[in-house]
Amino acid sequence: MADLSGKVAVITGAASGIGLAGVETFVEAGARVIAADIQDEKGRALETRFGTDTVRYIHCDVTDLAELEGVMEGAISHFGQLDIAWNNAGSGGAPANIEELDEAGYDTTMNLLLKQVFFGTQYAAARMKEKGGSIINTSSISALEAGWAPITYSVAKCGVAHFSRIAAAQLAKYRVRVNAILPGFIATSIFGASLGLPREVADQMAEMLAQNGGSIQPIGRVGRGRDIAEMAAFLGSDASEFVTGSQFTVDGGITVGPRHSWDETAGGPILDALGITPEQAEQMMAGAGSLKL
Repeated sequence: MADLSGKVAVITGAASGIGLAGVETFVEAGARVIAADIQDEKGRALETRFGTDTVRYIHCDVTDLAELEGVMEGAISHFGQLDIAWNNAGSGGAPANIEELDEAGYDTTMNLLLKQVFFGTQYAAARMKEKGGSIINTSSISALEAGWAPITYSVAKCGVAHFSRIAAAQLAKYRVRVNAILPGFIATSIFGASLGLPREVADQMAEMLAQNGGSIQPIGRVGRGRDIAEMAAFLGSDASEFVTGSQFTVDGGITVGPRHSWDETAGGPILDALGITPEQAEQMMAGAGSLKL
């Protein structure tokens, strides 16, 4: 595990999912944490669980830039410093495709997923200039490939990844490092929430995904919030002090290629084009007789 002893971190979207795993992992690694979210009951429960000397909860709607800057300043006022800022808050965004998308859906999604990362980075960097620090931004594998998320979400997350590289170049003179994490299929409530389900039902869906979703992963299981949190802890630690401007895909291999690249039982593009199943192909190779194609 990474060593975060003596460090102070801000994590947005900290009350559930990947952010909650981040709080747990960072505290275990020795950090003190400002946990920011809009889920007040869950946020206050973190203070009770870890104690206010270790975790402070601050209500923050990250699309309200005054609240977002207040969270970064809260690290200074509560714990005296800011070493790590993880801009992680988000949702599934507008579900519409390009033909159906309206301006309100576009603006809402971009404000939540991209604009707040831009200014969260700015506000954090302003408080890191003297000593340096690490800024981590949550992107997505939808920044790499179509089909994983709606168009607005995907474009915003692509922007997060590229923004992190440019910000890293501009902030390097202050020894402020900026990196992006691209999570894959992680069992969190974001999937259910993006369908408009109540939070409790979305949480139950996350458990179902964790139990049943491993078949679509080369590595054989769905990702956990802890998988992303461990990468974030490394990027926040001194062990990564030579790492900036990079994008880290943490996806269990799901973007390595189409299913036939890792599943020997799946058909490939030639078989698909011919309308032949793997079983039929085996029969052909074995000379088992004529096939009905």
